[in-house]
Amino acid sequence: MFPAPLLEQAHRLLAAYRARGLKIATAESCTGGLIAGALTEITGASDVVTCGFVTYSNAAKEAVLGVPHHVLVADGAVSASVARAMAAAALARGSADVAVATTGIAGPGGASADKPVGLIYLAVAVRGGPARDLECRFGNLGRAAVRLKAVEAAFSLLWQAIGAPP
Repeated sequence: MFPAPLLEQAHRLLAAYRARGLKIATAESCTGGLIAGALTEITGASDVVTCGFVTYSNAAKEAVLGVPHHVLVADGAVSASVARAMAAAALARGSADVAVATTGIAGPGGASADKPVGLIYLAVAVRGGPARDLECRFGNLGRAAVRLKAVEAAFSLLWQAIGAPP
C-alpha cells in the first residue's frame, strides 16, 4: 500500500519515539489518514500512536477538533493557522506528546490562484515545547503523489519535534 522507503521511515520514527517514551497523534485533512495509516502499518505502532483524526470538512475541523470558526473564515481551511490549530487540538484531545496536522489541496480541483494544487500546510505541536508549521508547494504532481509527499513532510516534522535526524 505504501512505498517501502516510507514504511522504513515510519518504522524508524516509531522506534525513536518508543525509545523516548513519547506518543503521537495526527490530525489530517488532505492526507485523509495516510499519516496514521503509514505509522500503523508497522507492527507494534499502538504503543506510540494514540489516535488519528480525519477532519476533511470545515464543519468537522470545528466540531471534532474545535478549530475556531473565525480562523477558518479569516484564513481559509488551507492555511498555516488552521494547521497549527489542528495540531494543537490533536495534542490536547489525543493524549499524546506530539501531534502533527495537514491541510491542503491535493487536486486535481479545489485550487485558486492564491492556493494552487499541491499547496500543503503542516504543523507539529509538542507538549511543553514549541509548535512549528511548514508550507509545502509540491505542484500538480497528481493527487496520490501530493498526498504521499505530505506524509513525508509530516514525518520530517515529527523527526524535528524530537530533535533527531530522519
